[in-house]
Amino acid sequence: MAEIINCIGLKKFYQVGNQVVKAIRHIDLSIEKGEYVAIMGPSGSGKSTLMNIIGCLDTPTGGAYILNNTDVSKLEDDNLAEIRNKEIGFVFQTFNLMPRYTALENVMLPLIYAGYGKKERETRALEVLEKVGLSDRITHKPNELSGGQRQRVALARALVNRPSIILADEPTGNLDSKTSIDIMGLFSQIHKMGNTIIIVTHEEEIARYAHRIVRLRDGEVESNVRNANILSTI
Repeated sequence: MAEIINCIGLKKFYQVGNQVVKAIRHIDLSIEKGEYVAIMGPSGSGKSTLMNIIGCLDTPTGGAYILNNTDVSKLEDDNLAEIRNKEIGFVFQTFNLMPRYTALENVMLPLIYAGYGKKERETRALEVLEKVGLSDRITHKPNELSGGQRQRVALARALVNRPSIILADEPTGNLDSKTSIDIMGLFSQIHKMGNTIIIVTHEEEIARYAHRIVRLRDGEVESNVRNANILSTI
């Protein structure tokens, strides 16, 4: 399989007053197209910083980040935004839905930024809402949906641009146990369709759905192993 992500000697330092905070000291990590990877680590391990760099929300201080054969480490903000919109679908713990928009309108949003016409936007949004089992909730606004349904809308929005990568940050953090299992089942289905999935989580149970678990500590990779006991969603 071809590599979709390659982080080489990645570093990220922040200046806080007179101190330099080394959020990422040195990370080498490659992820192949179609993989399902969980990134774990305690608070302060660098996992959120790494996620921001992988998601093109931030740039490294040193090293290189190759995404789909493009070195995005040194790109300007406009170019990063373009790559981000085209290549990456984001799913957040807090859903990040627009409260005044319906489920359908929320899912169509990324397609507006990508320049698609109204008919194409609607067709693609309806298609992904059906994929996540919400075709009967398209006119509902976020406050009319349960937490699990809101996360399904967020997942549909992440899928609508047909990105190379789905990047999920604590996607079950605001959900109860049963709903979490439903959402992880959905991620497994999406992975089977060929999507590359990266989940950032502090929950061991959630990480066990992934096929590989990368653990960070103090801004470095502590371990990087295949998951021998993948949790089934059946």
